[in-house]
Amino acid sequence: MPVTVSYDSDGKLSLSGLQCDCPCEHHQLDMDIYVGRGLIGRVPELIRRRGLGDHCVLVADDNTYRVAGADVEKALVKNGFSVSPCVIHRQGDMLPDDGACGEVLLSITRDTQFLIAVGSGSVTDTTRINAERTGLKFVSVGTAPSMDGYISAVAPLLHRGVKIQRPAKCPDIVICDLDVLATAPMEMIASGVGDVLGKYIAKADWQIGNIINGEPYCPVCAGLTANAVNALVEHVDEIAAKTEKGMRILIEALLLAGVTIGIIDNTRAVASIEHNIAQYWEMILVQQGVRPPMHGASVGVATLLVWPLYERFAREDLTALDLESIKARRMSREARERWMVRAFGEEGGRLIMRENPGDFLSWEEQERRIHAAQTHMEQIREVIAQLPPLATVERVMRTLNADMTPQQENIPQDLLCLSMWCGKDYRTRYTLLKTIDECGLLPAYLQAYPCDFA
Repeated sequence: MPVTVSYDSDGKLSLSGLQCDCPCEHHQLDMDIYVGRGLIGRVPELIRRRGLGDHCVLVADDNTYRVAGADVEKALVKNGFSVSPCVIHRQGDMLPDDGACGEVLLSITRDTQFLIAVGSGSVTDTTRINAERTGLKFVSVGTAPSMDGYISAVAPLLHRGVKIQRPAKCPDIVICDLDVLATAPMEMIASGVGDVLGKYIAKADWQIGNIINGEPYCPVCAGLTANAVNALVEHVDEIAAKTEKGMRILIEALLLAGVTIGIIDNTRAVASIEHNIAQYWEMILVQQGVRPPMHGASVGVATLLVWPLYERFAREDLTALDLESIKARRMSREARERWMVRAFGEEGGRLIMRENPGDFLSWEEQERRIHAAQTHMEQIREVIAQLPPLATVERVMRTLNADMTPQQENIPQDLLCLSMWCGKDYRTRYTLLKTIDECGLLPAYLQAYPCDFA
């Protein structure tokens, strides 16, 4: 039974057909999701329905407070709520870092009953982690269709300049006012589209992880995301025109991606190597004191970068692999530790290694994976064949005048080269680039990205 999406007269989203007997552990989502016009003024009513309480901390940054936060605060106060605003002021863009998370934490008092985030990625994730750590209820009011994290059980955060992923709380209520979303700059809309387009690669990597390692794969979650991406591609002109239909299709794709995170309690259906590369750019640029590109925009560019590697691998003849040569050239544990510190910095590299011990493969495990890839190469080809033509993705991005190259994102060449080599190392999650590396083919595939391993 296919998953169907519907809305009631209040704009409340509901899903049917989510039943699945795959090996993944599934969780029942307990949240109210509203998408429609004129919802900002109804925020107090929707919170009352859920019975979250009367005392809240409202989290926003300078921009999102101006766009919607002030109106939300005014509506809440008018309806008898006690609101403590936590507006995070920054010279540039607000980031979900130690300082921002601390500001929210220190705004919470014993009287606080719930948190309300008015913003997009950074504001939502900063609020989400505090809701997780304090056990408070959490409301998310979206201000831009720029990323897929409104509904998520994971918070990507910057801790001492290192990009980390932490389990966090899904919102109890998500409210997306289409009128507000349509006011977002086109670059934020293009960012949301870039984030969604990356799901093509994420799905392929998940299937390949299932083939090589027997990783549990949920066809319902994968299908839910794929259908949302396909709808976005088909209606990109509506999105570019910021019509009500276009904004609904885009935010729905972003929300449904988040729904899959809540169902299986991880981001497997929505993020893989393309996200790793984008997050690496953000992490290193922040450490250098440089403003990073928008996350979704970077995901879109990284998707275009890795796509040709998938097409090339589909033509690969793995029967010609020389296992003895691969074994002789493989990194020792000590060499890999040096590489991780070189790529991610001393603190970042050590943290990532501690959190991803499974990436230190024995030769026996690497050999098993190589044999699995050789045995199931036809299945891997079928997975890659499911990807649409790269020209389709490029057309979508051109329609939105989105950045399509690292140069447009102001990614330095040395950072680009390093990211293409180390994106696979950011986490244990299996990707095709791990397959390529484990088969000893990565140097050939990344000749265009020279990197100093010293």
